[in-house]
Amino acid sequence: MTDTALHCANHPAVETTLRCNRCEKPICSKCAVQTPVGYRCRECVRGQQAIFETVKVRDYPVAAIVAGIGTALGTAVLGALGFWGFLVAPIVGGGIAEVVRWAVGRRRSRYLARWAAIGAVLGMIPTLVVPVIGLLAVMGGGFEAVSLGGVLITAAFPLIYGALITSALYYRLGGLRL
Repeated sequence: MTDTALHCANHPAVETTLRCNRCEKPICSKCAVQTPVGYRCRECVRGQQAIFETVKVRDYPVAAIVAGIGTALGTAVLGALGFWGFLVAPIVGGGIAEVVRWAVGRRRSRYLARWAAIGAVLGMIPTLVVPVIGLLAVMGGGFEAVSLGGVLITAAFPLIYGALITSALYYRLGGLRL
């Protein structure tokens, strides 16, 4: 039996005993990508990932708009539930993620969850501004009559609702990766 030294396809000066389990190309530890089925070269991993990137360019703004509108409506409705809204907010976020998935035709991308999260954060802005304006109108004295504590308490619940909705939306669309 002849033992010939293998050299990495990308780094010819590096000896290796490792091969890509898909294309059998010799790879060193720097070039190897660990997958659930073994080590693969970067080219095979990129080729496999390209199969799962089915999103169209227009899907990113659609995801952001749908998530923004859903988060704005969700935080407004959850305001009526008070403290119980904290328990319902992640469920609302999961529901918004499913609506986003439907709106983009169930196409996938690793960036789609990020775009939806950005839209959700932007969707929180109206629900944060409205309570502050309402508080100012009720107080009637303008900005100097409003205490900082009153503004923070008024904006705290919608902010927490929005954060819970956004995090659930992000992890539901992107898949939880530990």
